[in-house]
Amino acid sequence: MAKKAAAWHWSQDVHKIFRRIGIKQVAYVPDGGLAKLIDLCNGDTTMRSVVLTTEEEGVAQVAGAWLGGQRAAFLTQSGGVGNCINMLSMMEECRIPMFSMVSMRGEWGETYPWQIPMGQATVGALENAGVIVHHVDEAERVPETVEAAAKLAFDGMRAVAVIVGQRISQSGGRG
Repeated sequence: MAKKAAAWHWSQDVHKIFRRIGIKQVAYVPDGGLAKLIDLCNGDTTMRSVVLTTEEEGVAQVAGAWLGGQRAAFLTQSGGVGNCINMLSMMEECRIPMFSMVSMRGEWGETYPWQIPMGQATVGALENAGVIVHHVDEAERVPETVEAAAKLAFDGMRAVAVIVGQRISQSGGRG
């Protein structure tokens, strides 16, 4: 009996993009919305995955990687963005490129009221801190959005975040 093909998930394509563009470090706070991507990065021997105790460490990790000659990605949930605001000023002032992916909470079908305030403030907080934000709500568009945002971050020497909408971070794949 033939094995059933695994269902497509946007994280598979994003991981391939990470490899192609030379991401060598991935800093993350464990998160359900980005769990499949985190698992792929953790299993990749060409990348160093660093689990963080708090989100602002991710900004520092990305800066340190860049200063050491490597590209990094920072993965977090929207609830942790507020912890990064002071650190983001360093990226803007020093023109250190920062590519990040943020899984959203507090929007599409949220069931936990405490996720709503920061979820609703995430985009504004990032933009006010000088981060260029690309929001994506369709799983099929995540890979192209990641590729364009990473190019803008690394070639433009800017902080750029891809916001993965809760609608797709909950379901993951197509549909």
